[in-house]
Amino acid sequence: MGWMDGLRGPGREEGGLMSGPTKTMTVLTCAALVLTTAYTVALGSSGWLWFGLVILVVATIGMAAADSSVPPSPGSRPPGTTS
Repeated sequence: MGWMDGLRGPGREEGGLMSGPTKTMTVLTCAALVLTTAYTVALGSSGWLWFGLVILVVATIGMAAADSSVPPSPGSRPPGTTS
């Protein structure tokens, strides 16, 4: 039993720290960063594009923080224990 076992909650794979939707959001945020940077290099800066990216990054951080604070499921107690 590792020190990160308490971070696993419902819907997590064995050994994973983030649920599937959080991983998807993180990948999409990274892709948006790459695309925004490529757009800026090719066509010039767009303030609204960078503003949208900042909002997406903040939402992703919030989602990851909420995902890591999910307590472990109650069904993880060893058999035979009460309370």
